[in-house]
Amino acid sequence: MAETTPPGTDIFGVNTYSYTFDWGAADCVRHLSDQGYRGIELMMYPGHLWPGGTGTASATEVRRALDATGLPVVSVNMPNIDINIAAASDEMRAYSLELLTRFVEVAGEVGAPAIIVGPGKANPLFAPARDLLLGHFRAALDRLGPAAEKAGTRILVENMPFAFLPRAQEIMAALDDYGNDDIGVIYDVANGHFIGEDPCEGLRTVKDRLGLVHFSDTGRTIYRHDPVGLGDVPFSSVPPVLEEIGYRQMPVLEVISRNADADTRDSAERLAALGYV
Repeated sequence: MAETTPPGTDIFGVNTYSYTFDWGAADCVRHLSDQGYRGIELMMYPGHLWPGGTGTASATEVRRALDATGLPVVSVNMPNIDINIAAASDEMRAYSLELLTRFVEVAGEVGAPAIIVGPGKANPLFAPARDLLLGHFRAALDRLGPAAEKAGTRILVENMPFAFLPRAQEIMAALDDYGNDDIGVIYDVANGHFIGEDPCEGLRTVKDRLGLVHFSDTGRTIYRHDPVGLGDVPFSSVPPVLEEIGYRQMPVLEVISRNADADTRDSAERLAALGYV
């Protein structure tokens, strides 16, 4: 860990999305451990961390880096735009589930307590019947739930603007109907804000399944995961709600930037000044 920890970095875990193009995940772990962050969320991405990856992109090397640095891994995530468990075609759903099952195995191999999964996407111009999409979602959980249990990790379903279940209440209704208490929710504050959902109400809605919270900034016109201060997410209203609902897990900064080190550090400082602990 850095000798002088910048204000706020010891509060947050940091997502590695911004590092996927240029860093293997093991090197990224070592790099971010020197910056004083409380934990790390690893992105699945070819060349960064991938099933069957080699060198610093392999699960074995990542586990070694985590053990050597003492940096806890919070979760494993992925660019969910690339896969779709609610796709219209059997072939796309089968491919997505095969890939996700391998991701779950990697999450177990690196010791991640959670893996983040999107509910799936529908054509926004002419969506299939909701019951059909929910059936695909449940079928995916039927496969991924046992795989996660075997790997020693937990599935967290994320609120995503492009998913067919974008709102907190929709996700909770689908999961409560499914009935597996081991499946949790990761609430992304920027995602909720972008679609016009009050993030505070979203957090209250998912509190009984809440396993993780993501922070970044966005407006409501263009979907972003910007550094804090570049959008209009109402960050100051969130800490009292986290206290109210008893959230004690590590919050994660998912700032996506070409200048990731500086922008993520600055975001951590800004949020710390607003009362995040």
